[in-house]
Amino acid sequence: MPDFSLEVSIGGLVAGVDEAGRGPLAGPVMAGAVLFLRPCPPALANLLDDSKRLTEAQRLGAVLALREAAREGWLTMALGAASVAEIGRINILQATMLAMRRAVERLAVAPEAVLVDGNRSPGMPCRVQCVVGGDGLSLSIAAASILAKTVRDEGMKKLCLRWPAYGFGRHFGYPTAKHRAALREHGACPHHRRGFAPVEEALRLAA
Repeated sequence: MPDFSLEVSIGGLVAGVDEAGRGPLAGPVMAGAVLFLRPCPPALANLLDDSKRLTEAQRLGAVLALREAAREGWLTMALGAASVAEIGRINILQATMLAMRRAVERLAVAPEAVLVDGNRSPGMPCRVQCVVGGDGLSLSIAAASILAKTVRDEGMKKLCLRWPAYGFGRHFGYPTAKHRAALREHGACPHHRRGFAPVEEALRLAA
């Protein structure tokens, strides 16, 4: 289970940052940033883990608890995103870095250091420490991971109401077999990411 060991070793105000949606064929890439201003209450810490290890219901419960903790002054948190158009213009890696920077910039309190899940630094005006598998090690990163994934998934469900043929509410834009089949049958919609091979193939077939 994640804990505060990394945050304590760095000292000061340390934010955790993680992304959701780097691999899908559709929708934005989202990043979350969470900065604990006081030690995380044990009841909240017990809800936090790598978002991939949690069920949808557990993630939603954790986000509700995080929002309540933010209202009570235990933490500040923020989201950043990069749009489909930005992904197409600067590529998915750079768009992910952009979303992370935006999330950190939107925190109500500026961090003195940032823990980033993964092995690439997005470039911040403060110290950055990259942590591979950080969402399973750091409570701050785990919270950011859960926040980003939950909000992105909810956004894709809303998108599914407008574009039901693609099943965005089930696979959230990831390249499942059914999503690829829908692309071949219906072509790409405006929320599909140009430059991704299955999307480009669907555009060629529709031309």
